Amino acid sequence: MDRRRKWWWAGLLVVPLVAIAAGAGDKPASPPKAAEASDARKSPAQAPSAPEPAEKVVKTEEEWRKQLTSEQFRILREKGTERAFTGKYWNNHEAGTYHCAGCGQPLFASDTKFESGTGWPSFWQPLAPSAVTLHEDSSFFMTRTEVVCSRCGGHLGHVFPDGPEPTGLRYCMNSAALRFEKKP
Repeated sequence: MDRRRKWWWAGLLVVPLVAIAAGAGDKPASPPKAAEASDARKSPAQAPSAPEPAEKVVKTEEEWRKQLTSEQFRILREKGTERAFTGKYWNNHEAGTYHCAGCGQPLFASDTKFESGTGWPSFWQPLAPSAVTLHEDSSFFMTRTEVVCSRCGGHLGHVFPDGPEPTGLRYCMNSAALRFEKKP
């Protein structure tokens, strides 16, 4: 098994163990709310400003299917996950902003992206607390925190409490749920 896959499998095992070690018992430790985490490291020079969320985007399943690729639809609308180390942005190091592939809302700045070793683009905080919404996800016999776009409700990925300082969070996103805009 190559080194990258070992890290991915280790990540699946470590998160539940971290919750148990923290004394959470049957319930995994939940990460802080996005608003709490995003205030940890903000200064006008560091954090690009994100506009307030625009009006909600509501479309029919047929409209989403016409707009998105089949992979984007599977992830954004059906809560799928792309395979580790296969997405377009897991190894992207360019400066810019990551937007929702469904509605275009700005979500993450490249200066909050970090190498998590998991094979998915990972960030320690969203661009603005209002950019994403967190939901409990009890699928696959575990409890995780799902991250969705606050504007269109598209599934982006999950957030885990094993990221770097200053927030200690890892927003583990699917590349297919994102669209990257390079900084001019």
